[in-house]
Amino acid sequence: MVLTLVDKITADLKTAMKAKDDKIRVSTLRLIVAALKDRDIAARANDQCCGLKDDDVLAILTKMVKQREESAKTYEEAGRIELAEQEREEIEVIRTYLPAQLSDTEIDSAVEMVIDDLDADGLKDMGRCMGALKQRYQGAMDFSKANQRVKERLSQ
Repeated sequence: MVLTLVDKITADLKTAMKAKDDKIRVSTLRLIVAALKDRDIAARANDQCCGLKDDDVLAILTKMVKQREESAKTYEEAGRIELAEQEREEIEVIRTYLPAQLSDTEIDSAVEMVIDDLDADGLKDMGRCMGALKQRYQGAMDFSKANQRVKERLSQ
């Protein structure tokens, strides 16, 4: 039987609680499970009975990482280094469930490939390009970097 990402995270939370892992790992896994349940409940309210798919989970996890990066930056600017470190520790736990991030070079080649595949030739095609990148590389790419690269490439 193949475990979904939701099943793996839930099982990891149970294991971490039983093993009395460090508090950051347990609390972060609880936050992830809560966010997944919130999204699942919202999907059911909108008559989407299928539950969360792995792509949905990756989108949630990516958003959680981005939120924590912004929080860590804000804490550092405010001189709250201990809180910034806690945010970074949470990021590390969340990233264990995300695919490996693409390097800048890999992002550049992915952008080129999508632009070629879609025959994009101007900024009017930016939405299509970003949609294709998000579909192909969900959770594995920093889309703010990709957006910038697509914009640069299409405006040439």
